[in-house]
Amino acid sequence: MQAAVGSHCVDCAKAARPDVKTRAKYWQARQPAMVTMALIALNLLVFLYTTVRDPGTLVGRSVGIGQAQLALFEPALASDFFLPLRFENGATLIIDGPDWYRLVTSGFVHYGLIHIGFNMYLLYQLGNLLERSIGRVRFALVYLASLLGGSALEIVLSSGGFAGGASGAVFGLMGVAAIGYWLRGINPLSTQIGSLLLINLFLTFVISNISIGGHIGGLLAGAICGYAVVAPAHHRRPVWVTYAAPVAVALFAVALSAALANT
Repeated sequence: MQAAVGSHCVDCAKAARPDVKTRAKYWQARQPAMVTMALIALNLLVFLYTTVRDPGTLVGRSVGIGQAQLALFEPALASDFFLPLRFENGATLIIDGPDWYRLVTSGFVHYGLIHIGFNMYLLYQLGNLLERSIGRVRFALVYLASLLGGSALEIVLSSGGFAGGASGAVFGLMGVAAIGYWLRGINPLSTQIGSLLLINLFLTFVISNISIGGHIGGLLAGAICGYAVVAPAHHRRPVWVTYAAPVAVALFAVALSAALANT
């Protein structure tokens, strides 16, 4: 008589099965960085829209009507602002403030292939590094807080032109990663993240037409969020704080933008 190999009673199988929380944790670990990929897709769709509206903007040498509709334009945040714009292709755009949506949509506007290509490459790399470790919801909140932080400081340092790009939010992700290393006793400047951050800060101040406010504002917002969302086990924050911190940073950035726009 041969013994059965691999047989398992129903009760034993149920007892050995991981609980729902554990199964959910490892299911998500096997999934791609979905929020990161969704953000990249949205940026590409906006770039396609602005390019179709004005193909001349593909190389980034001019501002087209699609970009002017969505980019951060500090005067357009005021309730009494009105401006008709006429473009080289004959299109006309009426800007009639207040256009508060620009605080967010500006983070998805890019000026040429090099601009969007560089930002999407960094978003892909940093998103895959951070999204799986902090979770999709926290990652999305940090990204939004960094984007709004960049918009707020861009208003502070505004030169009056159109500003846009995902670089403020990307700088925020670099800030989160750098703080994560620092909280673990690692000098972030000795890591690849530190080198990447230094190079991008250098480029921010030496290349013309770069949004200094957007980059620094995003970096500061991300670093503040990082203290909550990437704290190591021995500095673990309450779970609610890891969600509340980026929400608070985002709300502060919006409030600051509103105060500045009405002064």
